[in-house]
Amino acid sequence: MGKTGQSTVDLNSPSEVKQAVPFEELNHNMTLPTEEKKPELPDRGTWKGKFDFLLSCIGYAIGLGNVWRFPYLCGKNGGATFNRKLDIIISGAFLIPYFTTLIFAGIPLFLLETALGQYTSVGGLGVWKLIPMMKGVGLAAAVLSFWLNIYYIIIIAWALYYLFSSFRSELPWQSCDNPWNTESCFSNYSLPDTTNLTSAVTEFWERNMHQLTNGLEEPGELRWPLAGTLALAWVLVYFSIWKGVEWTGKVVYFSATYPYFMLFILFFRGVTLPGAKDGVLFYITPDFKKLLRSEVWLDAATQIFFSYGLGLGSLIALGSYNPFNNNVYRDAVIVCCINSFTSMFAGIVIFSIVGFMSYITKKPVQELAASGPGLAFLAYPQAVTQLPMSSLWAILFFSMLLMLGLDSQFCTVEGFITALIDEYPTILRKRKKVFILIVCIISFIIGLSNITQGGLYVFKLFDYYSASGMCLLFLVFFETISIAWFYGADKFYNNIEDMIGYRPCGWWKLCWLYFTPLICLGVFTFSAIEMTPLTLGKYVYPAWGQGIGWLMALSSMLLIPGYIIYMFFSTKGSIRQARLILGPVLSICRHC
Repeated sequence: MGKTGQSTVDLNSPSEVKQAVPFEELNHNMTLPTEEKKPELPDRGTWKGKFDFLLSCIGYAIGLGNVWRFPYLCGKNGGATFNRKLDIIISGAFLIPYFTTLIFAGIPLFLLETALGQYTSVGGLGVWKLIPMMKGVGLAAAVLSFWLNIYYIIIIAWALYYLFSSFRSELPWQSCDNPWNTESCFSNYSLPDTTNLTSAVTEFWERNMHQLTNGLEEPGELRWPLAGTLALAWVLVYFSIWKGVEWTGKVVYFSATYPYFMLFILFFRGVTLPGAKDGVLFYITPDFKKLLRSEVWLDAATQIFFSYGLGLGSLIALGSYNPFNNNVYRDAVIVCCINSFTSMFAGIVIFSIVGFMSYITKKPVQELAASGPGLAFLAYPQAVTQLPMSSLWAILFFSMLLMLGLDSQFCTVEGFITALIDEYPTILRKRKKVFILIVCIISFIIGLSNITQGGLYVFKLFDYYSASGMCLLFLVFFETISIAWFYGADKFYNNIEDMIGYRPCGWWKLCWLYFTPLICLGVFTFSAIEMTPLTLGKYVYPAWGQGIGWLMALSSMLLIPGYIIYMFFSTKGSIRQARLILGPVLSICRHC
């Protein structure tokens, strides 16, 4: 090898960064030492079926966020309040920043992460050997993934609780004749005035499932039924990934397709209900005035990153199991289009039901849609009580929620596991099943804090600080500039061309270089300036609770600048030598 002035990386080594030795400096008469034979590692595994990767990405990206988070944010920031008497639409604008962020950031980042994983064939930590100084991005992604794995599965536990409760002739939230109901409970939703009353659905949510306390400072007792559903959820996750991607590729054929059958069934039922038109109009009609609110743009950007699973290292892991010449460009565009279509379609399903409840209760859609993260656990359960065969519709809906959440959860866990196993293959790869079990048990134990009587307040704290919002934007910003500016967008385009045989559209390179970093930086700045104290309903979180939330957020954010500082001071040699070691490598190709 001639003098290159560049460094090369052995991707099979978890921590070693090697520098090229000039050819002229080699002693050609020397006897090369005999290399010690390294112990053979188990095969890393690859996708076996033609559609394994595509369905895994669809199952991962299309999750609870499409049904639980996207319609909620549309109700909060967008949609429209429709007045039948005046025939006036007072509209919102969430869909405009959503699709703007999708085109300028969502699709480009999805392509970047999946292509990066496919080209290097390593997980979310190993890929940063191409820019050793920026490995803190991979570490931050692993921490974010760890936090997300703990609290995202709580929603699956809730769905299981509702699902099991639905196997009755009469739904438990259908009447006020239960031990947990109060004197102010009502189940007749046509009552004109319910100001001082509480619906049977709300009492089931607050007084039966959660047995909700008054705040974060009152954790209360552990809710053992929820502990059981949480344990069951983790068992399902474990047995979905324990045998590796070959087994996971088979699981997603069911888990990724089942929700679509349910969505179509619920869609045809929903749009035929009276009042469904008003709910859909609320959902889709824009108002350009709200585009001036930074909160709308923050929610849109966060929803894109959250729904697509960007910045967590999971897409890198899923892509790393691809054959080298798989057309990852085509797959990324297909998955992104399906994801956004599903979000829109699921929103129509949910808001057709909300419109029906507006028709029944004579309340505006905006009021019914502002149920917070419990939209799917309050609005829909309330609606099914007004339908014939209400138990059947409840079973269909919550089984759909279960499958939507399950494949997103086990793909996120797979991304976290892959990152660590690829970083320490000699220690962990032979013990993969045991390691996965340990991770699941630890995550389950920490997650118990979310299912006490005050667990809903803890869940909201996790959701607001740990793996969404500003820390996610912060991470994705550094991920983008690391590849586009430090490694080189042109070089990465060449890498993609080596895999698929042609260069993608130049639009994605412009996004990586300029648009995506600017969107992340702009939304991050506005959200920091206008950040308000966290609330849940009328409850305002105390300062110490928000302090805990910031510790969770900083646990990932500080790793990026922290690792840069660590590498700078720990690397020996002159500044020029350190630059060669810490800078971009010559090649990261696994087939070059």
